[in-house]
Amino acid sequence: MASPMSISDHAGSAEAQLRKGFGPRVRKLHARIGKAHHKAEGMAFSRALLEGQATPLQLAALIRALVPAYALLEQEGPALASALGAAAIPWPDLARGSALAHDVAALSAVGPTPVSAAAAIWLEQMKALVRQSPHRLMAHVYVRYGGDLSGGQQLAEQANAILRRQGLSSLRFWSFEQDLTWLKQSLHDGFEQMDLSESEEEELLEEAEVAFGATQRLLAELADLG
Repeated sequence: MASPMSISDHAGSAEAQLRKGFGPRVRKLHARIGKAHHKAEGMAFSRALLEGQATPLQLAALIRALVPAYALLEQEGPALASALGAAAIPWPDLARGSALAHDVAALSAVGPTPVSAAAAIWLEQMKALVRQSPHRLMAHVYVRYGGDLSGGQQLAEQANAILRRQGLSSLRFWSFEQDLTWLKQSLHDGFEQMDLSESEEEELLEEAEVAFGATQRLLAELADLG
């Protein structure tokens, strides 16, 4: 079997063209999270998923762990983003709540999974940001939705192939109705619009690394489940 591509290799010509048009803040975000992104790709669960070796139980645990975090982002994010000047973010088109609800129901046949300690820590971190540092919460918005629209598309191909082999329904989590290039550009435009001081922008960049740390804890937890 051919060696799987890394998540970073997923970018096609449209994505490459999009990167040429990155604004200054999005460029800074990508520069800051690049190392953490590659570390996440190299973790055991990520490798297993990219190689088509992850289990339905691990995928069920992933989807279930994401539900409360996305619920918070989609409940609090739009108003906070608007207050920061980020009018371009297409929240209704990005929202994953309905897709997650579908996937949780579809994966009920897989059986129970442990409550995610990593997801609980992540959720509490974000709740604190809602109250104290809304601009920092936006880093989690960027890492999550930006990842879902990019490398998440390759993860979806592998995850759905795994589930189909077991006679299970494909996931909707990584499936978006609108054009992916338009969604990514709109997300980027929203981040460039945010009215941040120099110190707030630096905190946004710092929090993007923290957001990747939350992802890495979850990936490690999923590997242990495997």
